[in-house]
Amino acid sequence: MCHSAVTKKVICICGVKNSGKTTFMERLIKEFTELGLKVAAIKHDGHDFQSDVTGTDSCRYREAGAYGTAVYSGYRLMMIKETADAQLEDMISFYEDADIILVEGLKNSSFPKIELVRKEISTVPVSNPQGRFLIVTDTEIPDKYGETRSFEQMHEIVLMIQGMLQR
Repeated sequence: MCHSAVTKKVICICGVKNSGKTTFMERLIKEFTELGLKVAAIKHDGHDFQSDVTGTDSCRYREAGAYGTAVYSGYRLMMIKETADAQLEDMISFYEDADIILVEGLKNSSFPKIELVRKEISTVPVSNPQGRFLIVTDTEIPDKYGETRSFEQMHEIVLMIQGMLQR
């Protein structure tokens, strides 16, 4: 499968901190897997993160100086690689067999995205409008920002995403 075909399966879920991105992604993952779709999930962390759990073999390899570690079994694999400029495109290429790739974060990207706007946290979208096709909210958002749905309209949201994937 060519790289551009894989990127067409990417939907970013973005919003300000504590807007419910992880919970919303969990709901989408459950909905899509119940429909029989193969879903991959990628989390973008705007900060650095600790990947190897203290005391594990992979952590010991990392502490010894390995720039990359991998753990695998007959059922799963985990790879960590130090890189100066990690990009989403590098990650999505690993999931070319997925039906949909959900990415948490990347509000400034031009990838297709859904922004979550919660009244206790934010009042208007903050993401790059390029690529934003939906705002999911629990408050009134002016029409100038684009199409909206409520958090309770998950079925409609899933249908909208499926329509995008079929284009």
